[in-house]
Order: sequence, then C-alpha cells, then structure tokens
Amino acid sequence: MAECGRLGRGTSSHTMDKSITLPPDEIFRNLENAKRFAIDIGGSLTKLAYYSTVQHKVAKVRSFDHSTKEAPSDKLYEISVQEEVTARLHFIKFENAYIETCLDFIKDHLVNTETKVIKATGGGAHKFKELIEKKLGLKVDKEDEMTCLIKGCNFVLKNIPHEAFVYAKHADSEFRFQTTHPDIFPYLLVNIGSGVSIVKVESEDKFERIGGSSIGGGTFWGLGALLTKTKRFDELLQLASKGQHTSVDMLVKDIYGGSYGSLGLTGDLIASSFGKSATADKEFSKEDMAKSLLHMISNDIGQLACLYAKLHNLSRVYFGGFFIRGHPGEVQALFLRHEGYLGAIGAFLKGAEEDNPNQYSWGENYAGSSGLMSISPDMNPMQRARSGTFDMLEMDRLERQLVNLPLLQDPSSYIPDSVDLSEDAPAREYWLYCFEEALDGVVKRAVASQPDMPEAAERAEKFRQKYRHKLQTLRYQPFAYGSLTVRSLLDTREHCLNEFNFPDPYSKIKQMENDIALKYYEKVVSSLEQLSWEERQFALVRGVLAGNVFDWGAKAVSDVLESDPEFGFEEAKRQLEERPWLVDSYDQWLKRVKGPPHKCALFFVDNSGVDIILGVMPFVRELLSRGTEVVLASNSGPALNDVTNGELQILTERIAAMDPVIQAGLNEDRLTLVQSGSSSPCLDLSRLDKVLAMVVRERQTDLVIIEGMGRAIHTNYYAMLSCESLKMAVIKNSWLADRLGGKLFSVVFKYEVPAEKNMCDSAALTPL
Repeated sequence: MAECGRLGRGTSSHTMDKSITLPPDEIFRNLENAKRFAIDIGGSLTKLAYYSTVQHKVAKVRSFDHSTKEAPSDKLYEISVQEEVTARLHFIKFENAYIETCLDFIKDHLVNTETKVIKATGGGAHKFKELIEKKLGLKVDKEDEMTCLIKGCNFVLKNIPHEAFVYAKHADSEFRFQTTHPDIFPYLLVNIGSGVSIVKVESEDKFERIGGSSIGGGTFWGLGALLTKTKRFDELLQLASKGQHTSVDMLVKDIYGGSYGSLGLTGDLIASSFGKSATADKEFSKEDMAKSLLHMISNDIGQLACLYAKLHNLSRVYFGGFFIRGHPGEVQALFLRHEGYLGAIGAFLKGAEEDNPNQYSWGENYAGSSGLMSISPDMNPMQRARSGTFDMLEMDRLERQLVNLPLLQDPSSYIPDSVDLSEDAPAREYWLYCFEEALDGVVKRAVASQPDMPEAAERAEKFRQKYRHKLQTLRYQPFAYGSLTVRSLLDTREHCLNEFNFPDPYSKIKQMENDIALKYYEKVVSSLEQLSWEERQFALVRGVLAGNVFDWGAKAVSDVLESDPEFGFEEAKRQLEERPWLVDSYDQWLKRVKGPPHKCALFFVDNSGVDIILGVMPFVRELLSRGTEVVLASNSGPALNDVTNGELQILTERIAAMDPVIQAGLNEDRLTLVQSGSSSPCLDLSRLDKVLAMVVRERQTDLVIIEGMGRAIHTNYYAMLSCESLKMAVIKNSWLADRLGGKLFSVVFKYEVPAEKNMCDSAALTPL
C-alpha cells in the first residue's frame, strides 16, 4: 500500500480529514505508461482520464515447418506466451477534497508521459488550473463542457452494450438494462450536475441545449448540508436512502383524507414537499429531511425532462445523474452506468483526435472496473465504504472494429443472453456457486499452462483472489456490470486471467487433443463415405453433437476427461440422448438438405480437438460437396478450450493435406476462415469483427450454424435471423438439463426458417 500522506492545513477550506491510502495495484494503474491526460472537475467530484499502454502476455500460435527434418517433434504447432503492448483507457472518479493528494500521487508515479498538455473540462477546471499546472507540470487546455459531455455519451453508448438501464425501485432487480439501438440518435440528455442542462442530440456533432434548471445536485448538497449539518455528499445519499419522506412531505391524503379521484391524484402522491415541517411541532430526523429533499429535486427534474421530451418528440431520454431514479414521469427514464465519466471521456477524446479513437471498438475491462452499486444502504456495506472514495472504469482497445451480424432480423431488439441472472435468483445462486466451485480447476490449469515460469503459482493465487472477490460482489450486486449472465461471468473470468498474464490456460490440453484427433480424421471420413446418403446426414449431425461433448468448460465433462484419458469420439456418441431429442427439428433439416444447396453457410465453431476436427470438419466437407460455400468463424483470442482462429488455420491446412475436398475448398476460395472478433466462450452477434460482416454480405450467406452450449444455449437460443439457422448443442450441465426438462447429454437441434420463408414448426424448448 502506498501512503499518500495527510494534506497540510490551509490547503483547502474543506474541514474533512483528507489523509488517504491509495493501493497502487488498483488505483491509477499503469500510470508509468500514461501517454495522455484529461480531467473533468465538477462542483463536487473530479473525474480523471488517461490513456496508457499495457504490456501483458498473449498466446501466439506458431506452425512448425514440417518440410524440414529439423522439426523438433511431430507436434502440429506450438503456443508460445509472448509480451504484447495494447492500449487501455483509465477513468477514475473521486471527491474534489482528494484532488491535491491524487495529483501528488500522479506526480510521484509519472515516469515517461509524452504529453505536455492536460485537457480539462467542467466548472471546477478554472478553479484548480493553477494547482494542476504546478503539480503535474502540464499545461491545462480547457475544453467546452457540453461538447465533452456529448462526445462521452456517444462513446459509451456505442462501446458498452449494457450502458443504459431503467431503474425499477421495488423490483427484484433495481436495474433493468436496455439494448442500445444500433442508431443511437436522436436522444435527449438530461445532465444533472450542480445544476441541470437539457440537451437534444441529433448526431455525432449536432446538439443543442434546449433548457435547464438551477435546481440540481448542488441544490441537494447545499440544502442537505444546511438541513442535516452533513458535509459529505455520499453521506447525504446514505441518509436519504434510510429516510421516510412521508414524515416531512404533505401527501394528497393528508389534505383530502384519501385520493382526489376527479383530478386523478392518488393518496400517496406528494402534494407539498416539506409541507408538514411548517405545521408539525416536532423535530425531523436527518434521514427523513434528506429523503424529502431528494424526492423534491428528483420530481422537479423528472417533470422538466418529461415536458421537454414531449415538446421535441423524443422517446429516448438519458439522465446523467441518479437523483431522478424512481421518479421517471411519463417518459421512460434511461440512466447510464458511467454517467459520471461522460465529460472526462469527451475531454480525452478531444485530446486524442489525432489517434482516431473512434476508428476502434473498445470493451469494458471487468477486472479493472468498479461496478454499479445499489442505492440501498443494505447492499454490501463494505463494498460501498470502499467505493465511496474512488470509482474506476477501464476500457481496452480492441484490435478490430465490432459491428452487428448483418443477418440479425432486428438488431435493435437482439439480446444475446437467454437468461438474465440478476432477475432469476435460483439460477443466479446456482451459477455463482458453479463458478466458485470451478475456480480451483482453473487455477490449476493456469499454472500448468506456464511450466517454465516459477512465479506462475503466485500470479494464479492473485487471480483466484481477484475473481472470487468479483463473484462476491456480483452476489450482492448482480447488476454491477450490466445484466448478469453466464456470458458475463465467463468474460469476467477471462478478463481476470488476462490481468494476471494467463492468456491461454487450456493451451496444453488443446494441443494434445488436436494432435490426437487429427490421427483419426481419415478413418472418420472413410466410415462416413461408406454410408447411404440419408444415413450419412444423420451420422454427420451426431458427429457434431458428439464432438461438442468435449468441453472443458463443463464440469461433468472435465471430470470424465481427467479420470478417463481413453474417453473418445465413440464413447461420446454413446453418451448422447437417443431421438427424439429434447429439441428435435432433425426431420425438417433432413427435408431441407434434400432440396437445393445453400449458397453459403456461416458456421460459428466451438471447441478444439474432437469437436472441430472429427465433428465439424466432416460436416463442412459435406456442405462443400453439395456446392455450398462455407465460412468458419472462430474466436480471435483464447477462451477455455475453444479453438482460436490461429489454431484453426493450422488445423485446416493439415486436414487439407489429407482431404482433397477440404483442399479444393481452400484453393477455390469456397472455404474461408474468419475470426469472429470475440474472445469469449459465448457469442454476441451484435459485436462481431467488421471483416466477418463484410464476408457474410459478399457471400450472400443464407445459412447460419451455431454450435455449442455457450453459443447456442446460454446465448442466441432466441436469436432471430433473417436467413435459415441451425443451433446445435449438447446439455453438459445437469442443473441446466433439469431446468430444461431434460437430462445430462440431452440434445438441442433447432432448425429455424424466418417467418417470411414459410417457417416450419420447430420444437420449442422449455423457457430458460
């Protein structure tokens, strides 16, 4: 822990104790590599943004040159762990009282920044200009506050899928996250700072302040301090969360004895804020007064926003600031998870225009970000106390631009995940337990993947602690990073593994399984060719399903694979459920493949080894033989034992050397390998590599095949596509199988045709 020390007297008129301890591994991370700074100083909070480069380990696949006798072994390829430098954005929020302490910390830890300027915005930027320039030796360059705000808002809406939410005060989950429409414009932004600004945003660069109010956050803080003698903003909110406003406010029923039906006024509606304080001869508690004040200001802002939205015919209204939560008026109020950072993000973007940050896609790094907190005081008080001082957001620059799959029927209503765990308590408790139980196995794999690195065990232990802490946070705050799903739990684990330089814990397993499976490829193809056409179609489908059993992400399977090294393709086939399957559209599929061939099939593949080599490739071979072009989409980066694009390139070359059908497909450009842009065991069809989307359009793709439990059950089970689709998976989790009305190794084979193509009746799965 790095002690920043106690600020001396006279540095500020603020009376609070400003001594603070900053853990450098969590706050102001990668400061030594900071390249560019921006700061947004409001009336109460400072938001600091900086861009840094992060050096971390990545898994690189290298093919052996098999044409030379010097090849080190008969192994197919090697995976080496190498150092790579990537870009990261850091955003930190803290109270203005700590600004001098934080500037001292930055000055002491700043090593080699290239920049001579810090972009600044916010009302407090001029107040602290001299202090910033003196402490950091950087020239303060002031940027327009409203321009920064809009730039920041556009940025988070485009790059963070679960950014916007509706607040539901009395629901099981306080926060209901919304799918951001692909076209984010137009919208109304109600920015609640010290005062309120209401802005109509029509495009990236076209916006207009159409109204505002002097009654805002500063009013709540100022009046709250006078009423309660509480100077801390966060403490005021805590007081308000425990108060009963009805003790102070006069309600309709206090005047009329009940509701006022002819005017449509319910009895519990506030008739007069603080109305009882004028007549009641008693002392009011701090909590009740703070709650009444919060309601008064929230209602005022909500009413104002509603009127402006109606006046300008806008349906999307985003609120920067949480005063309004629970008081939306007639227009649906949408809040932003990172509303406090909008100005800082915008100021940073203004200073980074030469780097074209908008040409890239960015992703939230769950390992380095604080989560959204409940406004309830009962939710995890330890987390609240810690986050009350500092809040963090980290975003990683992705190597490629991410876009929607062009074949989504309605991108604006597409939701990748089949179950929202934040709204399903039994499912949430099960999956959190499941991921905690699997932690020892992941740690073991992580250490085993780096046998030549003696410090791997220490890093793995840090990973364990970090991920366990994340799971504990999500137990108390399931909405911390947006909708809680199996996908987000898996992605958080991958982020934490990468944080401690374990880019590919399953690399050794994948290598071994790929080597073994290749030896059986020709035998599998030969046995398929001896079958009649109709028998072969069924055998091919069973082959894909049996291959999909080999999933190290499923505990039931990994236990078998650990204890029985001889467990193979034929054993997996015997484990499969007999027809009729849990979801069974096979007869419709067979009828379809008797007809004309598809023009092009996009196949999202899953696991390494038996799955891709003995299951998927023979299926691909059949499609090619029918005259269908095939695009194989695989992960850009490692996740569990999923095959990556780098690995698949090498595997396909080896298979092509054995199989003239695959070889011809490659030579004639009828078989294409493309990376998906994902490094997750699940699949978000709204965030795919732009190159993949381009290939899908160019090839006039008319069939999408999605394989695996993560991609076709946990995500995309309900995805509606504008072309035919085939979703295949084996249920490898007994709890999930039971919930779906099946059993372990039940089969989902779901063939769908869009409605306009005279959709066949396909089997329906028990709702997830």
